[in-house]
Amino acid sequence: MWDFFQTVRHRHSVRRYQADVPIEPEALHGVLEMALAAPSAGDLQSYHLVVVRDRDLRQRLAEHSGEAFLAEAPVDIVICADPGRSGERFGHRGREVFALQDASIAATYIQLAAVAEGLGSAWAGTFEEGSIRQLLDLSEGLRPVAILALGYPAEIPEPTPRRKLKDIVTYK
Repeated sequence: MWDFFQTVRHRHSVRRYQADVPIEPEALHGVLEMALAAPSAGDLQSYHLVVVRDRDLRQRLAEHSGEAFLAEAPVDIVICADPGRSGERFGHRGREVFALQDASIAATYIQLAAVAEGLGSAWAGTFEEGSIRQLLDLSEGLRPVAILALGYPAEIPEPTPRRKLKDIVTYK
Protein backbone atom coordinates (compact mmCIF):
# COMPACT_ATOMS: atom_id res chain seq x y z
CA MET A 1 0.00 0.00 0.00
CA TRP A 2 1.19 3.48 -0.81
CA ASP A 3 2.02 5.85 1.95
CA PHE A 4 0.15 9.11 2.37
CA PHE A 5 2.69 11.24 0.50
CA GLN A 6 2.60 8.95 -2.54
CA THR A 7 -1.19 9.03 -2.52
CA VAL A 8 -1.27 12.83 -2.48
CA ARG A 9 1.38 13.12 -5.20
CA HIS A 10 -0.53 10.69 -7.45
CA ARG A 11 -3.83 12.55 -7.21
CA HIS A 12 -4.55 14.23 -10.53
CA SER A 13 -7.72 15.60 -12.07
CA VAL A 14 -8.77 12.76 -14.36
CA ARG A 15 -11.15 13.81 -17.11
CA ARG A 16 -11.21 10.60 -19.17
CA TYR A 17 -12.52 7.33 -17.79
CA GLN A 18 -12.56 3.73 -18.99
CA ALA A 19 -15.88 3.33 -20.75
CA ASP A 20 -18.36 0.96 -19.14
CA VAL A 21 -16.03 -0.16 -16.34
CA PRO A 22 -18.12 0.05 -13.19
CA ILE A 23 -16.70 0.71 -9.75
CA GLU A 24 -17.04 -2.32 -7.51
CA PRO A 25 -19.53 -1.70 -4.67
CA GLU A 26 -16.87 -2.47 -2.05
CA ALA A 27 -14.47 0.07 -3.56
CA LEU A 28 -17.16 2.75 -3.76
CA HIS A 29 -18.23 2.03 -0.19
CA GLY A 30 -14.62 2.30 1.00
CA VAL A 31 -14.13 5.63 -0.74
CA LEU A 32 -17.39 7.03 0.65
CA GLU A 33 -16.53 5.81 4.12
CA MET A 34 -13.40 7.95 4.09
CA ALA A 35 -15.62 11.04 3.99
CA LEU A 36 -16.65 10.05 7.51
CA ALA A 37 -13.00 10.21 8.58
CA ALA A 38 -12.69 13.84 7.47
CA PRO A 39 -12.41 16.42 10.24
CA SER A 40 -15.33 18.80 10.60
CA ALA A 41 -16.28 21.72 12.80
CA GLY A 42 -17.57 20.38 16.11
CA ASP A 43 -17.48 16.87 14.58
CA LEU A 44 -20.90 17.69 13.11
CA GLN A 45 -20.13 16.43 9.59
CA SER A 46 -22.25 19.20 8.11
CA TYR A 47 -22.45 17.71 4.65
CA HIS A 48 -24.46 15.25 2.59
CA LEU A 49 -23.31 13.07 -0.32
CA VAL A 50 -25.46 12.22 -3.33
CA VAL A 51 -24.08 9.29 -5.33
CA VAL A 52 -25.23 9.43 -8.94
CA ARG A 53 -24.81 6.23 -10.95
CA ASP A 54 -27.73 6.70 -13.35
CA ARG A 55 -26.34 7.41 -16.86
CA ASP A 56 -29.06 9.91 -17.82
CA LEU A 57 -28.69 11.85 -14.59
CA ARG A 58 -24.89 11.96 -14.99
CA GLN A 59 -25.45 13.33 -18.50
CA ARG A 60 -27.72 16.03 -17.11
CA LEU A 61 -25.15 16.92 -14.44
CA ALA A 62 -22.59 17.30 -17.24
CA GLU A 63 -24.95 19.56 -19.18
CA HIS A 64 -25.71 21.71 -16.12
CA SER A 65 -22.04 22.13 -15.28
CA GLY A 66 -20.46 22.27 -18.73
CA GLU A 67 -18.09 19.46 -17.64
CA ALA A 68 -18.39 16.54 -20.11
CA PHE A 69 -16.30 14.22 -17.92
CA LEU A 70 -19.21 13.99 -15.46
CA ALA A 71 -21.16 12.00 -18.05
CA GLU A 72 -18.21 9.74 -18.89
CA ALA A 73 -17.39 8.70 -15.31
CA PRO A 74 -19.44 5.76 -13.99
CA VAL A 75 -20.15 7.61 -10.72
CA ASP A 76 -20.60 11.25 -9.82
CA ILE A 77 -20.71 12.32 -6.20
CA VAL A 78 -22.45 15.58 -5.42
CA ILE A 79 -21.00 17.02 -2.22
CA CYS A 80 -23.50 19.21 -0.43
CA ALA A 81 -22.92 21.46 2.56
CA ASP A 82 -25.56 21.37 5.28
CA PRO A 83 -25.42 24.93 6.62
CA GLY A 84 -28.37 24.43 8.96
CA ARG A 85 -26.62 21.61 10.80
CA SER A 86 -23.50 23.69 11.44
CA GLY A 87 -25.48 26.87 12.04
CA GLU A 88 -27.38 25.32 14.94
CA ARG A 89 -24.17 25.18 16.95
CA PHE A 90 -22.00 27.90 15.44
CA GLY A 91 -24.50 30.48 14.16
CA HIS A 92 -23.67 32.66 11.17
CA ARG A 93 -20.04 31.49 10.83
CA GLY A 94 -21.19 27.87 10.95
CA ARG A 95 -23.71 28.46 8.16
CA GLU A 96 -21.48 30.62 5.96
CA VAL A 97 -18.02 29.10 6.52
CA PHE A 98 -17.82 25.89 8.54
CA ALA A 99 -20.38 23.91 6.50
CA LEU A 100 -18.55 24.78 3.26
CA GLN A 101 -15.23 23.84 4.81
CA ASP A 102 -16.64 20.55 6.10
CA ALA A 103 -18.00 19.64 2.66
CA SER A 104 -14.74 20.59 0.94
CA ILE A 105 -12.63 18.55 3.35
CA ALA A 106 -14.93 15.53 2.88
CA ALA A 107 -14.59 15.91 -0.91
CA THR A 108 -10.81 16.00 -0.60
CA TYR A 109 -10.78 12.86 1.52
CA ILE A 110 -12.93 11.14 -1.12
CA GLN A 111 -10.46 12.16 -3.83
CA LEU A 112 -7.49 10.82 -1.87
CA ALA A 113 -9.31 7.57 -1.05
CA ALA A 114 -10.08 7.21 -4.76
CA VAL A 115 -6.35 7.29 -5.55
CA ALA A 116 -5.69 4.63 -2.90
CA GLU A 117 -8.37 2.45 -4.59
CA GLY A 118 -6.82 2.88 -8.04
CA LEU A 119 -9.57 5.24 -9.16
CA GLY A 120 -9.40 8.68 -10.70
CA SER A 121 -11.47 11.71 -9.91
CA ALA A 122 -12.05 15.28 -11.00
CA TRP A 123 -13.72 18.14 -9.16
CA ALA A 124 -16.40 20.16 -10.95
CA GLY A 125 -17.56 23.41 -9.46
CA THR A 126 -18.92 25.24 -12.50
CA PHE A 127 -22.64 24.92 -11.89
CA GLU A 128 -25.54 26.94 -10.62
CA GLU A 129 -26.51 25.64 -7.20
CA GLY A 130 -30.23 26.05 -7.71
CA SER A 131 -30.29 24.04 -10.92
CA ILE A 132 -28.36 21.16 -9.31
CA ARG A 133 -30.59 21.31 -6.23
CA GLN A 134 -33.64 21.07 -8.48
CA LEU A 135 -32.18 18.35 -10.74
CA LEU A 136 -31.42 16.13 -7.73
CA ASP A 137 -34.53 17.15 -5.78
CA LEU A 138 -32.38 18.16 -2.82
CA SER A 139 -33.92 19.51 0.33
CA GLU A 140 -33.89 23.29 0.55
CA GLY A 141 -31.27 23.24 3.31
CA LEU A 142 -28.57 21.49 1.30
CA ARG A 143 -26.10 23.50 -0.75
CA PRO A 144 -24.25 21.74 -3.61
CA VAL A 145 -20.57 22.64 -3.31
CA ALA A 146 -18.80 20.25 -5.70
CA ILE A 147 -19.43 17.37 -8.05
CA LEU A 148 -16.73 14.70 -8.14
CA ALA A 149 -16.44 12.41 -11.14
CA LEU A 150 -15.15 9.00 -10.09
CA GLY A 151 -13.97 6.05 -12.17
CA TYR A 152 -11.06 4.05 -13.53
CA PRO A 153 -8.77 6.40 -15.45
CA ALA A 154 -8.43 6.08 -19.21
CA GLU A 155 -5.49 8.49 -18.93
CA ILE A 156 -3.14 9.73 -16.25
CA PRO A 157 -2.56 13.43 -16.77
CA GLU A 158 0.89 14.89 -16.43
CA PRO A 159 1.41 16.77 -13.17
CA THR A 160 0.72 20.46 -13.50
CA PRO A 161 3.22 23.07 -12.36
CA ARG A 162 2.97 24.11 -8.74
CA ARG A 163 4.01 27.32 -7.05
CA LYS A 164 7.11 27.28 -4.90
CA LEU A 165 6.60 26.88 -1.17
CA LYS A 166 8.42 30.16 -0.57
CA ASP A 167 5.76 31.92 -2.69
CA ILE A 168 2.84 30.80 -0.56
CA VAL A 169 4.24 30.56 2.98
CA THR A 170 5.04 33.35 5.39
CA TYR A 171 6.83 32.55 8.61
CA LYS A 172 6.47 34.95 11.54
